[in-house]
Amino acid sequence: MNKIYLENGMDAVQATYHQSPLEEYNSNPFIQALPPLMNKQAIIDSLAMSISFDESERDYDSAFRLHMVQRLYKLFQPLPRHLDVWNTTFSLLYQGYISRNPFDKEYIRQRNQMGKEIINKSFDINNQSTFRTTASCATLIGYSGMGKTSSAQRVLNNIPQVIVHNEYKGQPFNQLQLTHLTLQTPHSSSLKALTLQFFLKVDEILGTDNYRRNVSKNTSVDAMLPQMGQVANNIGLGLLVIDEIQHLQNRAIKQMMNYFVTLMNSFGVPILFIGTPAAYSIFQQEFRIARRVSGNGEITWNNMENDKEFRFFLQSLWRYQWTRTFTLLSDEMVAVFYEHTQGVSDLIVKLFANVQVMAISTGKEAFNVSMVRKVAKEQFKLMQPMIDAIKSKNPYKMHQYEDLRKLAMEQQAQPVMHTAVSPMKVSKQSIAIKNPQPIKVTQEYVYKEDDIRFNYQKAIEANTMYDALVKQGYIDGMQHWIGGVGNVK
Repeated sequence: MNKIYLENGMDAVQATYHQSPLEEYNSNPFIQALPPLMNKQAIIDSLAMSISFDESERDYDSAFRLHMVQRLYKLFQPLPRHLDVWNTTFSLLYQGYISRNPFDKEYIRQRNQMGKEIINKSFDINNQSTFRTTASCATLIGYSGMGKTSSAQRVLNNIPQVIVHNEYKGQPFNQLQLTHLTLQTPHSSSLKALTLQFFLKVDEILGTDNYRRNVSKNTSVDAMLPQMGQVANNIGLGLLVIDEIQHLQNRAIKQMMNYFVTLMNSFGVPILFIGTPAAYSIFQQEFRIARRVSGNGEITWNNMENDKEFRFFLQSLWRYQWTRTFTLLSDEMVAVFYEHTQGVSDLIVKLFANVQVMAISTGKEAFNVSMVRKVAKEQFKLMQPMIDAIKSKNPYKMHQYEDLRKLAMEQQAQPVMHTAVSPMKVSKQSIAIKNPQPIKVTQEYVYKEDDIRFNYQKAIEANTMYDALVKQGYIDGMQHWIGGVGNVK
């Protein structure tokens, strides 16, 4: 794409229109100016970000190599879950624009009518039934340190944020298109703070003066929301990303969610929510909210299991060693890395980088399992309780840390149904069965071993309820309090 610069110095690209095999995408300049849809391999190639490395760099002085290790934090290795983020993001963008075609006469009429109502202060967000939005929203929720925000940003980096239109199919079309905008959920859960953030960021990117024109000292949120929606339509906003959604507090959840639903319904702006598992309860408070945020997909991002995905991720890092002696990736090394990171990608990279830093700075120029354990013990002191909670797979321990609560991918227990039907004799001449015998249904549940109900069931059978719960960590045995009681006289 041809890069150009706006008057405020920000980058933009000149619109280039692409034909799609999907006919519904070929009559809308906002859609046709987006990057074309790609196959799986092309997506992987677009997401991957390698780092500068040459084996000869291992001969450099340690002062330089200690800085080279920091390159590891810029490496991006695509995994299957990144493909989900890519496909969800593009689906939100493409589908959201369908009902917002700037060359559709009905859409133009509705926009003009809405603009007049906003100017006359007669706009009622509860009575906008004529506009049929195609916008939806999706959620990306998972552990801290799994790269949710960086992954979403990596996808968005492949979409020009500002596209400049001048002409479309022989017709004048002078339009700035802002394809995506990311906002941070305020810690105070303030709707006004979020709205002000919107105007300020739009002005920063496009060089506009929306903040000055739409915001005053006494402007209420109810007054600013229609203005925000109108600005979103004027700039062709394709996707609004709301990060750190778990910052919402109970008192503001319903109000904030109504706010987002209005943006989708009345102004057709798709939304992608990003947050930790602490945000899960926010969306489950109302069926209406849960239904809307699951409209275009729900991506759950737990830690990696000790499987092929984890080994693949570790192997993608392993070649980047700046120690003079190359350390092979053995099964024992894989096991110790998983033990001390529990498959959290941020911790994996940090442990690998810090191990190299220790090997280089101490002059040992190689590392082994013992050094990995030592570095983990020294560098991950603050995180050790959280890592231990993940390692235990104990729901009680994990729920003590809201951003580590594991999102269940399947039900904890699957019921096994047994039916026993009493035999009945039915006359051939009978049309309806008279006095049918009742159908008896019994349920036998099979629980997983990390489910407290599994332990309860086994304890009942063995008559050792207390001991079983202590062993599984659901009850504190208090041994650390009474360890020295035997010496007391």
